[in-house]
Amino acid sequence: MKDKQNTERDKTNVSRRHLLKGAVAGALAMPGLATAHNATVAKAEPEDQVDLSRQHAFYGKGGQAGVTTTPQRHVMYMTFDMTSQNPRDLQILLARWSAAIAQMMAGEIIGQVEPVRNSGIGMDTGEALDLGPASLTVTVGLGPGIFTETYGLADKKPALMRELVQLPSDNLQSAFTGGDLSLQACADDPQVAYHAIRNLARIAKDTGAAATRWSVLGFGRASAGKNQSTPRNLFGFKDGTRNLTEPTDFKKFVWINDGGPAWQQQGTYQVVRKIKMHIENWDTDRVSDQNAVFGRHKVSGAPLSGEKEFDTPDFHQKDSEGAPVIPVTSHISLAAHENNQGIRILRRSYNYTDGINKLGMLDAGLLFISYQKDPASFEALQTRLGAADALNEYISHIGSGIFFVPPAPPEGDYIGSQLFS
Repeated sequence: MKDKQNTERDKTNVSRRHLLKGAVAGALAMPGLATAHNATVAKAEPEDQVDLSRQHAFYGKGGQAGVTTTPQRHVMYMTFDMTSQNPRDLQILLARWSAAIAQMMAGEIIGQVEPVRNSGIGMDTGEALDLGPASLTVTVGLGPGIFTETYGLADKKPALMRELVQLPSDNLQSAFTGGDLSLQACADDPQVAYHAIRNLARIAKDTGAAATRWSVLGFGRASAGKNQSTPRNLFGFKDGTRNLTEPTDFKKFVWINDGGPAWQQQGTYQVVRKIKMHIENWDTDRVSDQNAVFGRHKVSGAPLSGEKEFDTPDFHQKDSEGAPVIPVTSHISLAAHENNQGIRILRRSYNYTDGINKLGMLDAGLLFISYQKDPASFEALQTRLGAADALNEYISHIGSGIFFVPPAPPEGDYIGSQLFS
């Protein structure tokens, strides 16, 4: 009897396997899909393969890691409110964070995981043991609330640091807005990124200096770096095709090099936006409409005026009826530097999901992160987009924050140390 049951179970499993194989084969037999599948397999590029042994340096000259670093696959982003008004506590927190970040970026633990005394509490939570550095970078940002008389730092405030102006796209929720400090942990292993933020949040609590405010766990980089294939956002479109990738562009648009206070040079401004996507609405729209919203073809990523992804968009090209081939309300038309007096920003965004909302609909979107030497550059672009972008029908900006990212500390120092000298 038992042998008969096993035989029937094996038949069922074989049947299921054949059914799955048939479904895959049938899908690939559809026009265009087999070609696309084979092209994807053949195009497996070395830069898209994960090497968990790769690591980045925390200390050094220039900007912090995690800004112009080649984007990793995952992010854990968190903001904090200061809970102490003592400048000394802020100084200690930044020093402890710096030491811990340097160790974690090297793939090391930040203290004992299993104390000698069984009753002891572990310093490192241990979930990243044996996972390697995984290209981890942790980037620290200082919010407007840091540069006040409370901490004796009003006279150290960076020249362009301020709250963002109100933007047409704002539908902000306090639960996802603001913060005195920010941490952006990027890695090629999501658990490595999570471990970094978890342990740094624990240090903040232990010092009594700061408490968590809001966070986002992101996946699937949605901005391309140099030599990376362009990723896709949750709307299915390639994102970051025209992103900054060259050191000359970073120098021109990202890093502060205006000859001001020495401690601010090679710093930058971080703008973060949590953008909710109305995915179900988008999924029911015709692809031709979706193409018009972005100004690009969904599969190839090519501008509607061209044939290949990296073709330069021709915003003057007209169709047979005299209308612009790339609609003036399309996302790429409104965001293009050609149409914005040359303004450019560095995007470092990720997709995110919060599961489902109370209506049973998908709760997901884009964690938009940008770096620029002047926050007004972001404001100028977003003002145009927020006022006329056809994409606004399908998105809502529900979270926001702005932070100054100091330069990387030299060996043996810590982030922002010159603030307290």
